Amino acid sequence: MARIPLLQLSDIALTFGGDPIFANLDLVVQQGDRVALVGRNGSGKSTLMKVMAALVEADSGQRVVPPGISVGYMDQDPDLSAFATLGDFAASGLDASESYKVAMVAEGLKFNPDTPVDTASGGERRRAALAKLLAEAPELMLLDEPTNHLDIEAIGWLERELKETRAAYVLISHDRAFLNELTRATLWIDRGSVKRQEKGFAAFEAWRDKTWEEEDEQRHKLNRKIKAEARWAVEGISARRKRNQGRLRALHEMKADRAAQIKRQGTAAMAMESGSKSGKRVIEAVDISKSYGDKTILNPFSLRVLRGDRIAFVGPNGAGKTTLLKMLIGQETPDSGSIQLGTNLELAVFDQNRAQLDPDMTLWDSLASDPELGVSGKADQIMVRGMPRHVVGYLKEFLFDEAQARAPVRSLSGGEKARLLLSKLMAKPSNVLILDEPTNDLDVETLDLLQDILGEYDGTVLLVSHDRDFLDRVAEKTIAMEGNGIATTYAGGWSDYQIQRGVVEKAEEKAKPKAKKSDMLKAERPVETGLSFTEKHRLEELPAVIERLEAEIAKLEVFLSDPDMFTKEPVKFQKGSDALVERHAALSDAEEEWMMLEEKAGA
Repeated sequence: MARIPLLQLSDIALTFGGDPIFANLDLVVQQGDRVALVGRNGSGKSTLMKVMAALVEADSGQRVVPPGISVGYMDQDPDLSAFATLGDFAASGLDASESYKVAMVAEGLKFNPDTPVDTASGGERRRAALAKLLAEAPELMLLDEPTNHLDIEAIGWLERELKETRAAYVLISHDRAFLNELTRATLWIDRGSVKRQEKGFAAFEAWRDKTWEEEDEQRHKLNRKIKAEARWAVEGISARRKRNQGRLRALHEMKADRAAQIKRQGTAAMAMESGSKSGKRVIEAVDISKSYGDKTILNPFSLRVLRGDRIAFVGPNGAGKTTLLKMLIGQETPDSGSIQLGTNLELAVFDQNRAQLDPDMTLWDSLASDPELGVSGKADQIMVRGMPRHVVGYLKEFLFDEAQARAPVRSLSGGEKARLLLSKLMAKPSNVLILDEPTNDLDVETLDLLQDILGEYDGTVLLVSHDRDFLDRVAEKTIAMEGNGIATTYAGGWSDYQIQRGVVEKAEEKAKPKAKKSDMLKAERPVETGLSFTEKHRLEELPAVIERLEAEIAKLEVFLSDPDMFTKEPVKFQKGSDALVERHAALSDAEEEWMMLEEKAGA
């Protein structure tokens, strides 16, 4: 059955006065489409989406939307000046009878519709723009980085909403798990052209690599043919001049074709160098807590961070992830408890708010006026991991061209700002890396490279992120901050945490009927157990603790069962072995404690 076209672009060209961003671009979005729009940072994804939304007018070409079809766009920087509250803005396109939809969406996206516009943060404004689009429910939704400023719970809610919607949508996102789950087709912007594959994002990288491989093979064949024809032209062309002018013209055409080919943008040449080794114990936090007024951020919590640990902090926005991170590195003081930092620490901090970047500075001055990079004032060179480098040359390694070097930081896209901040971070040696939301706005290739760099980094990594795929690839331990001051430590990354939390929840569910049966027996024949309130609570929670430890032991045993692990990854093998011994000891203690409390309760 034929699907109805919802939007069509034909022969679109756009330059913005410089090199063409698009030329001869054609695309169609049809009813039921769930499309990932992908491409490198700066390739024009957001610009193309604005052309689709009729917010940017192309230099030439046509945009056609059939009568009666509505197209909605999520504005990344909405104009809220005419509205008193975020809810007023989000409901502005709805009939009065439909305003309830905003409240429903606001609950899922975790923002308060009554928040005054004047006091709303950038993240709250973006969530209001997303709520407005979802409440209006157009036939085609254009979503540019909708997961930015959402926590993992809100991302999960949005994922479920988009799975159930009947609308078509085109989606730009850096979140692999989000794209894998939702998309059925892929639009790939590559050097000004748009290619389409009728498969979701999960198949994109294989398609991209095969396309580039075929392109390289064709270029290699063309070069060989040009070389052969050029040799023919030199060897006796005068004798064949009249008969072979066509062949000579073909040679010139092949050379022109080769010259016209647009070179692929490489990956950023990012690298990190660990400084001198820190002490084995990096951070020792004992019973630290934090509150702001009546709000408890952290109940007494203890953590030991050892050299080489990869620890992720996850949880809802506002749960206190960044606050805990700042306490651990000495930027904030806990209300109680103690924090001891190890010896010889060299910290490098990636701030989620990009506060280290002055929007009015040029990229050049941002690097060349940084005392931490060994320069102050105007300079042509900076120290990069102990070696002098020209500013422009170093910026080119992070995919900035010479013209951008003199542009203000405020002109950069979100992904470009992240790359600039990474360039500052990676220029100096470090042995403790603090990454607070580093994945926002980065393209897939840069995320892959960052993950590889972290894998080879000898130092310690503390990471806050809502990117589930990135957490799985990087983290070896996860601290879940689940609100109300509760922080729990789990082995592994996001998926491991979900599995273990599921085990804990099942254990708690199993415990509930037992508790109810016990209550019934108590009602029939009151019995004094001899347990204090704290001991009763501990006895109830121990089965869940034991099941969690058993799950962690099983995971570690699988990890250590690889016969090549000891020789190929001796450090990881040792860490896994130490963790296994620690878990077995903890399990033995927990079982012994349970038996003791059970006996005391029976007595």
